[in-house]
Amino acid sequence: MERCRARLARSRSPLLRWYSAASRDPSQQRLCLLHLRSYLHTECVDSPLHLRRSQVWNRKVVLLDRVESEFQKIPRRGFAAGGEGDIIVPSMGESISDGSLASFSKQVGDAVNVDDVIAQIESEKVTIDVRSPVAGTLKEIVVKVGTTVKPGDKIAFVAKGDTSGKSSAPPPPPPKSEEKPSPPPKEATAKSAPPPPQPPPPPPPPSSPRPSTEPQLPPKERERRVPMTRIRKRIATRLKDAQNTLALLTTFNEVDMTNAMALRAKYKDEFQEKHGAKLGFMSVFVKAAVSALQAQPVVNAVIDGDDIIYRDYVDISIAVGTPKGLVVPVVRGCEKMNFADVEKTIAKLAKKANDGTITIDDMAGGSFTISNGGVYGSLISTPIVNPPQSAILGMHSIQKRPVVIGNEIVIRPMMYIALTYDHRLIDGREAVLFLRQVKDVVEDPARLVLDL
Repeated sequence: MERCRARLARSRSPLLRWYSAASRDPSQQRLCLLHLRSYLHTECVDSPLHLRRSQVWNRKVVLLDRVESEFQKIPRRGFAAGGEGDIIVPSMGESISDGSLASFSKQVGDAVNVDDVIAQIESEKVTIDVRSPVAGTLKEIVVKVGTTVKPGDKIAFVAKGDTSGKSSAPPPPPPKSEEKPSPPPKEATAKSAPPPPQPPPPPPPPSSPRPSTEPQLPPKERERRVPMTRIRKRIATRLKDAQNTLALLTTFNEVDMTNAMALRAKYKDEFQEKHGAKLGFMSVFVKAAVSALQAQPVVNAVIDGDDIIYRDYVDISIAVGTPKGLVVPVVRGCEKMNFADVEKTIAKLAKKANDGTITIDDMAGGSFTISNGGVYGSLISTPIVNPPQSAILGMHSIQKRPVVIGNEIVIRPMMYIALTYDHRLIDGREAVLFLRQVKDVVEDPARLVLDL
């Protein structure tokens, strides 16, 4: 193994060099070998015919044989179900190495069915369910709640086939029978003499009054200290990093929602009957953002070292507030979607976020973010960019306000919109034009049909 690792360390392939370093950790060897075996299999088996039987190809075939041999030596316990009945922490994704054991949904002695959720592990991004591979009774909990665990760690044991366990809800305890105290013996009562009366304790000295200038602090018993969840820690770190790294600036505009509201009121029933999804304002703003991003591609770009990466696709992250924190699932390929596709995808991702079943893949990537604080009644705000993106669009609540149309003052449903952007990359001109394009499309959705 050491000779194999030394050869890999001299390789030109980044994956092979990564394996050479990472495989020194025994808990990571199986994962490393999985990646390495897949890489070598592609290089050897799927290589063109004219490259086969070359010296480099022969060396890779020999290395693949060694990897297969090493792969069989490492126990599968870390990334499979472990021993029969062992409850093992599953893989949490390539970017997550550990998590905190948040809770157990089953207790010792509870009956367990196949695929029942035994525990939940909270990582920096998502909450992961740990399920039972067998049916039986939970006999042992190995790890306490709050402990940091890694993929492959054993946290509990289920006795397979033993269904004598109790249900999750323990039965109420039987009522205790009232027992009357037995009277003491007469002889003992007669012999025991009454104790002499104790003198009353002296009154406590009067406390000196505090000066009126001293602050009155609340008592400690009225405060609660709870540990931060991993998701909240991750959100706090990312938001602070964004403030420290990016040159954030926010520009504002306001949108007349009259036409968008009329469009929704006219077609919402027919839209839901045909597509099975409600017609909301998010699809209007998503399509307006796509139009604006295509008109101002720098808003969809990102700084990477000394380079600028321009994205020729539009993957929009939608900020969703959940009881456990803010998550941003990604609607991918928005430039190819119609209104129905956008509404269906957003509804599906929002349900997964609120149910706690959202995955890392659902939140990976994203080139632009839309946050709708209006659902909570926010009138105006300055949203923070979600790195590695360069801008975020903030929607707010709709309120009737007097506006000037022509030479008349009329009452219209208005919404403030805000664009926070990285001023290192995006100039004020592009930011203002982007927001103006969003405003024009939302106020007149027919511009989408005419590609204006």
